[in-house]
Amino acid sequence: MVNKPLVAITMGDPCGIGPEIIAAALGDAAVFAAAVPFVLGDRGAMERAINLAGHGQRLRILAEDTMPQQPVAGEIYLLELSHLDRADMVYGNPSAASGEALYSYITAAARLCMTGQVAAMATAPINKAAMNLAGHHYPGHTELLAELSGTTEFVMMLAGSRLRVALVTIHEPLAAVPQLVTFEKVLSTIVITHQDVSRYFSSQPKIAVLSLNPHAGEGGMFGDHEARIISPAIAAAREKGINASGPYPADTLFHFAANGDYDAVVCMYHDQGLIPLKLLHFDDGVNITLGLPIIRTSVDHGTAYNLAGKGTASSASMKAAILTAAAMASTARAKS
Repeated sequence: MVNKPLVAITMGDPCGIGPEIIAAALGDAAVFAAAVPFVLGDRGAMERAINLAGHGQRLRILAEDTMPQQPVAGEIYLLELSHLDRADMVYGNPSAASGEALYSYITAAARLCMTGQVAAMATAPINKAAMNLAGHHYPGHTELLAELSGTTEFVMMLAGSRLRVALVTIHEPLAAVPQLVTFEKVLSTIVITHQDVSRYFSSQPKIAVLSLNPHAGEGGMFGDHEARIISPAIAAAREKGINASGPYPADTLFHFAANGDYDAVVCMYHDQGLIPLKLLHFDDGVNITLGLPIIRTSVDHGTAYNLAGKGTASSASMKAAILTAAAMASTARAKS
C-alpha cells in the first residue's frame, strides 16, 4: 500500500525547460521522502532531459492505467502519452504536435486526479501558442483545468514559505483593472482563498486584503474603490466568519505579511502581488490554483526557451511545486 501521496507531474512543453527541470528535481531524495512522483510525458524528451540535467536516473515506463508503487531516488517513472519526432522536440521551437502532446499530459493528469487515482498534480510550464496551434484555445493551464473540472470560480495564488498572494485579477491590462475589481469578484476571491488556505495550510487563516489605490485611497482623495467596493466585500466576508481585514496600502502591508502576521494576502492585480512574491521567492515560488476540486500546483515561471537544452535552468520551483502538492494532499487526507 502506498502511504505517501501519488503526485502526477506533467512534462509541459517538451521544447522548453520542463523535462530537464523535472529530471533535476527528481534527483532530490527529499521529493521521494514526501511523495510518490511520476511523470506524464514523452519518452524521448525525458531520456534527453535525464542525459542533460538528471542524475543518471533509470527511466521506468509505466504500463497503461498502472500507477507506481514505491519509486526511489534514482528512478523516474513515466506514463508515456506521446511519441514525438525529433523535429517536434526542437528546443525553443514548439509545434502543433508538441502542443497536442502537452495538452494530453494535462488532461490525463486532471482525469487521474478527478477519479481519485492520484492525490495531486504538479505542472511544468507550457506554451499557450503551441496549445492553440493544436486547436486547444485556452489562455493557460488554469482555464483548461477549470473547464475539465466544471469549475466556474477559481483563484490564482502564488506561494512560498514566507508569503502567499491571491489575485483578484490576473493577466489583464492595467487600464482594465479598475473596472474588473468588483464587489462580487473581491468577495469571491476572499472566500475561495479562505476556503483552500483553511483546507491545505492553516485552519484559521488571517487574510489581508489590499487596496487598489495608493494609501488605501487616502480617504477618497486617490479613488473610491476602497470605500465603495473593497471594504464592503471585506465586511461581507467577515459576516461569513472569515478573518479578513483591510483594505491595506500595498506599500506597507507586505512587510507584515512576510514576517508571518497573515496567512495570505488578497491582491487586486497581478504585479501588486507578484513583485513582492518574486522578490522573496524568485527561485522557489509555487503557483497554486484555488477553487478546483483537485490539487494543482505549478512552477511560477515559463518555458524559458532561451535556457532550454542548456541544463542550467533552476529546478527549485519545480521541486517546490511537487513538495507543495504532496504536502497539500497529506494535509487534506489528515483532515478527511
